[in-house]
This record gives sequence, C-alpha cells and structure tokens, in this order.
Amino acid sequence: MTTIAVTGHMDLTEESVPLVKNALHELLAVYPPTELVCVSCIAAGADALFAEAVLQRGGRLVVVVPSRDYRWKKVKPEHGATFDRLVEAATEVHTVPRETADREAYEAANKVLLERADRLVAVWNGAPPSGKGGGTADVVVEAREAGLPVDVVWPKGAARREPTHNGGTPPASVGNDHGMAKPG
Repeated sequence: MTTIAVTGHMDLTEESVPLVKNALHELLAVYPPTELVCVSCIAAGADALFAEAVLQRGGRLVVVVPSRDYRWKKVKPEHGATFDRLVEAATEVHTVPRETADREAYEAANKVLLERADRLVAVWNGAPPSGKGGGTADVVVEAREAGLPVDVVWPKGAARREPTHNGGTPPASVGNDHGMAKPG
C-alpha cells in the first residue's frame, strides 16, 4: 500500500488545470490502483485535483479536514459541491480537533497529512515559504526535513492567479517552469 499526501496551490489558473491533471495522471500511472491511498485536505485547486485523480485511478481517499467549522466557514460556494462529493467518496474523514479554521488548524492538518504518508506530491511552483506558515512550501520543507520523498508537479505552462485587488478578477500570471460534517 502506498499512501501519498498532497499539498499544492489553490489558485491555479484555468489554463493550468488540465496541465496539472495530466501531470498527476502520469505520476499516478506507476501505482497499482488497489495499492493507492491519497491523504488530502481537498481544498480547491491542487488538493482536490489530486484526490479526484486518485479516485479516477481506483485508489482510496482519506480526507483531513482542518477544523470543525472549515466546510461552513472556508469552503467557497464554487468549491462546495466538489468538496462534498469528495467527502462522500472518502473511505475515511479525519477532522482535526480544532474549532476554527486558522493558521494553526492548517498546520495541524498538514502534520496529519505528513504523519500518514509514505510520500508527498506537491503541486508547487518552487517559491520559498512566505513566512506565515501552513502553506505549500512549508509542507514541502517539513516533508523533506522528515525524510519523506517529495514529488514536485509543476508542468510547463502552469501558473497561479495573481491576487485579486478590490474584488476584481485576477489576471493570469506567467508560471515558473519547474519540473464534513456540519459543526454540532
């Protein structure tokens, strides 16, 4: 059994999504479906894309939810149906025992991912950690420090959306070429 955790950018451009999907399918092709387990927080973007790719391959999904209020406070409406579908498809859902989705909850969820994994897939543009903690680069650093193998997926042409300003639609950016339950 191979258990692969995933971390990655949430803000992939629309043009990047098929590139990342194809790269993930290629990466997963070497694993027998019955021996494949994905551990994911199923956030929008890379986490959900990887979870879907594993399920399409016939593998199993373990979902790690960062906090009890995560679904209702942090999952945006456009990702809600995907999030709910992936939770339903999961063989296991682990909710981190935190009430509020905050930086500490994300760091705790990332720790669970790494503890359960044999390796990490990072859909990551190679940028260094921001210093805030809990981000994709932070997880890659932690995995490498723990001796966990890391597969970086950043296909040619992949890019992140630029941050929105004043509620506007972000323009596409040029990428780097680097190879639940309701609270109750």
